[in-house]
Amino acid sequence: MDTYAFIIKLVMTPLIIGAVTLIVRRWGENIGGLIVGLPLTSGPVSFFFATEQGPHFAADAAIGAVLGLIPVAVFCTGYVRAARRFPWYLASSLSILMYLAAIIGMSLTTPGLGVTAVLVPSVLGAALLILGKLEIGDRTVLPPWWDLPARMILATLLLLLITTGASALGPKWSGLLSPFPVFTFVMATFTHSQGGAAAVWRWNRGVLAGLFSYTAFFLVVALLIEGTNLWAVYALAAASALGVNAVSLAFQIRKPHLDTQYRT
Repeated sequence: MDTYAFIIKLVMTPLIIGAVTLIVRRWGENIGGLIVGLPLTSGPVSFFFATEQGPHFAADAAIGAVLGLIPVAVFCTGYVRAARRFPWYLASSLSILMYLAAIIGMSLTTPGLGVTAVLVPSVLGAALLILGKLEIGDRTVLPPWWDLPARMILATLLLLLITTGASALGPKWSGLLSPFPVFTFVMATFTHSQGGAAAVWRWNRGVLAGLFSYTAFFLVVALLIEGTNLWAVYALAAASALGVNAVSLAFQIRKPHLDTQYRT
């Protein structure tokens, strides 16, 4: 299973980064963030868990996947706050430290499905509030020709580094580091360096909004996987994720912000 999961992530990572970058350039950071929030790689991995390790294992992994969003929310809010005062390399370093602190703290708790279903959406909602309002102060930098391949290569190298490094450090750190938000990190740093703090605000806000769809997917899996047909569970989970993301997309389009006036 580890090999299959790694291959899925290795193939999908550069493809997703490339596609999301093009989406951001066409429709803005908010929309790109929403796309990243979908379980594009973790969904197929969960399916393999269920078929190879059994429904109970997949249910436990699904709860863990949802709980892993709390450190991601810490990363997103920490980055946005830091980006208002620091350049991208300092903002990203500080947010990574906050992420590691949060994920170590989460490793000390084992909440059940009911608590997780309430806790994680509440944390995501609070994170959106903590981001505050959009600050005007964008800048537009025309991306160089190497920008897109650089993003794809960096994301893939990060995946390889985290996977091999975590395995060398043992099972505990392997579990702690495996959910590192590679897509969010790579896109946030490039967005910040090219578009400034306002652009990264929109990106991370889109990611946080998109993570509600991720939450919906895995809550459906955790709730139904042990008593329902496997294909029906994942079809319903995918439909739930897409439905939640559609609501978030409608909200992003209709909300009276300045987002469309300040794109990267």
